[in-house]
Amino acid sequence: MQVIKLAQFTGHNAAIFALVQGEGDRQVISGAGDSWVVSWNLDEPEMGKLIAKVAAQIFSLCFLRNAQKIVAGNMNGGVHWIDLKDSRQTKNIAHHEKGVYDILTRNGDVFTIGGDGKITRWEVEGMRSIESYHLANQALRAIDVCEQRREMAVASSNGNIYFLDADTLELRQTITSAHKSSVFSLCYSPNGQHLLSGGRDAYLNVWDLEKDFEKISSQPAHLYTINSIVFSPDGRYFATGSRDKTVKIWDYQGLELLKVLEGGRDGGHFNSVNKLLWLRGGLLSCSDDRTLILWKMREE
Repeated sequence: MQVIKLAQFTGHNAAIFALVQGEGDRQVISGAGDSWVVSWNLDEPEMGKLIAKVAAQIFSLCFLRNAQKIVAGNMNGGVHWIDLKDSRQTKNIAHHEKGVYDILTRNGDVFTIGGDGKITRWEVEGMRSIESYHLANQALRAIDVCEQRREMAVASSNGNIYFLDADTLELRQTITSAHKSSVFSLCYSPNGQHLLSGGRDAYLNVWDLEKDFEKISSQPAHLYTINSIVFSPDGRYFATGSRDKTVKIWDYQGLELLKVLEGGRDGGHFNSVNKLLWLRGGLLSCSDDRTLILWKMREE
């Protein structure tokens, strides 16, 4: 397998923590420690457009295409609602007691998780919280949804992974001590059969959801914390990004490492890789080095 660096995006003045898809496969939106929300066109990497500037460092983002809103979570627990049609409607709600580490949208609702151990459901039109549940006494770090199972998975700094009913938020299952320390990232496989999780212990774990959440693989995938896990659009591959400054490409079927992308040899990042996003146009990574990189895979 060959992985080519197509472009590097510069413009942020601080570490980039958040990355989401915009209007289509050629647009992405980033959020960073400089409190900027920036829109990028993959075909014009030098033409980043500042959408908004909020009051604090941005840790998470969610783009609501139908509502034309962006939801941004900051380091202080604030939830910013950015109205792209009418900036006068934009507002910041102090909600989570600590950082908002991840945001998810499903069926017209928005879900935020934070450093206070709570998950909150939000109404988009009114930009208001509907309900909150306290899952853990430590931070909730990542959230993903599996529609085949109508289920959400939530990663916690206490080492646990919580599985919730996606409709009611009722707790279905808990994997205790899923990692030796904080669980920083997780991702459902597109076929709904497995959950992949990454921790501060640098291990990549794979859980078989059809066999009572059995751990079927555990390997030391990186040198430091695994911050992000994403699948390719066709579901054949997945990528991991880590505090060890590397992006790694894996074969899903065999759970085998295929490629390591690093700074010196590949033109990759020279600081922690914080978030990944895999679109049809390529794999995007963002980093503490204040840049985004677009990668393209080519099978030999």
